[in-house]
Amino acid sequence: MPQINRKRSALLSVALLLVSSVLAVADDSKLAPELRNRSSNSPVQVIVQYSQQPSCGLVGCLLNLVGNVLSSLPLVNGVVSVVDNSGLATLANDPNVLYVSPDRPVSMLLSNAAPAINAPTAWQKGYTGSGISVAVVDSGIGSSLDLDGGAHGGSRVVYSQNFVSGSNTTTDQYGHGTHVAGLVAGNGASSTGPNYFRTEKGIAPSASLVNLRVLDANGGGTDSAVIAGIAEAIALKSKYNIRVLNLSLGRPVMESYKLDPLCQAVESAWRAGIVVVVAAGNNGRDNSANNDGYGTITSPGNDPYVITVGAMRPMDTPEREDDLIATYSSKGPTTYDHIVKPDIVAPGNLLDSLATNGTLESEYPANDVPFSYYQYSGTSAASPYFTLSGTSMAAGIVSGAVADLLQAQPKLTPDQVKARLMETAYKTFPRSSSYTDPDTGITYVDQYDIFTVGAGYLDLAAALASNAVASGTAMSPTAQYDAKSGNVYLAKDPSAVWGSNAVWGSNAVWGSSVFVNPNSAVWGSNAVWGSNAVWGSNAVWGSNAVWGSNAVWGSNAVWGSSFAVAGDK
Repeated sequence: MPQINRKRSALLSVALLLVSSVLAVADDSKLAPELRNRSSNSPVQVIVQYSQQPSCGLVGCLLNLVGNVLSSLPLVNGVVSVVDNSGLATLANDPNVLYVSPDRPVSMLLSNAAPAINAPTAWQKGYTGSGISVAVVDSGIGSSLDLDGGAHGGSRVVYSQNFVSGSNTTTDQYGHGTHVAGLVAGNGASSTGPNYFRTEKGIAPSASLVNLRVLDANGGGTDSAVIAGIAEAIALKSKYNIRVLNLSLGRPVMESYKLDPLCQAVESAWRAGIVVVVAAGNNGRDNSANNDGYGTITSPGNDPYVITVGAMRPMDTPEREDDLIATYSSKGPTTYDHIVKPDIVAPGNLLDSLATNGTLESEYPANDVPFSYYQYSGTSAASPYFTLSGTSMAAGIVSGAVADLLQAQPKLTPDQVKARLMETAYKTFPRSSSYTDPDTGITYVDQYDIFTVGAGYLDLAAALASNAVASGTAMSPTAQYDAKSGNVYLAKDPSAVWGSNAVWGSNAVWGSSVFVNPNSAVWGSNAVWGSNAVWGSNAVWGSNAVWGSNAVWGSNAVWGSSFAVAGDK
């Protein structure tokens, strides 16, 4: 009997505590932000954490009065319960309770690139690039568990060839090509399972890869090597169903695209029915010609037939609404020909992808992705993932998206793919944004015009949902400058699909936000720049001396600037 009386006394004490707690004001510091000042009194499922492992009997008594206990969570000294607002107040005022939070839904987290372009929507529909091969003309592709899963369980790198003079290996000695390949087709095998809470997955995780090594251990190469690689991709097209060619490389534009041998090579691939995806370049910060980074698109991204890709900053969130342009992303129009570029933009800043034992990993060990970023516990000999930034990465994202789209709609031509991606791109941007480099203190300002973001931000889900099929070429238009008015207008090739109809009109494809006035001028007189220095000084339209002495390019490394590795942090 004395034992029973003690239990009754304990229960009475708990009841009195509950009554006094309900009358008191809840201690909001113990409630998660979503639980404070709730307007609805509907029950909510919560996790209640205690200062020490709670007594099952006491917790049962306590929570039976304020809610229903669903389960115990001994790992965090807590329980799962369903309570209303009164129960929340009671728990918040309990001295034994440390914190109350919603039992939030949790899913496998992806690198920010995939959600930003709505890739999970494609995967849910079964579109993962299966049956499509992407030729990666780069520094080679290293071995990785994330690139396995091919026929009979082997590697999805179905073919490799070296075009680097003085070398006989197809393995990536630099680290750039492997990173790009992972963004295109990594399946996340090295970060999938019960020990991982984030999967580092490419956009077309079932696609095959053709490895065409044209860049050496320092990321340098030659036109001839690149052209030889492109030629091999064309020759192998039918054997491996190569539908996409990724070129995350470039050099200065030194003549018209009509003469540039790199441009001629990519046009050959386009004529062969291959979608050519090219990085725009990483020179948007270059103001050496007093042009605020305009006119810095690299070759072969200056070719009007290819898809030229600029880089966006995912901003460490899965949502795209807060994403901003990367300040280093090169801007159009192109020198000599004044082609409107880039065509679209995609995530490219601080992206995680596959690592390999190459020069980049040796020079930037801090870019290794920490194990704690994607797994609960445990380590291995070396991180399988590495962080890089640049339009190279953005091009890889687009190539993966194209592979998914072509799996879904294999009859689409390169022009139809390009037009579809541009027309369905996300077109909501701020008027401008800025970024201050923490190392130099320099602030860079970007305007969200047609020469910075092109037709908008890649949206794979929208491209898959669209039925629009272009009937002409998708040649990027030419920008024509009217010195008298200070306006810039679009001039479209007669063969191009772009017209005045609702589907392919200028506003439908490039979006009204890229135009300054209702007369469809791309750039209005003094509308953005005030002094009209960019256009009036002929930095873009005059002598075309954008590259000067080519000091930016140094020894012809891939992009030649370390901020392409570090990114906009």
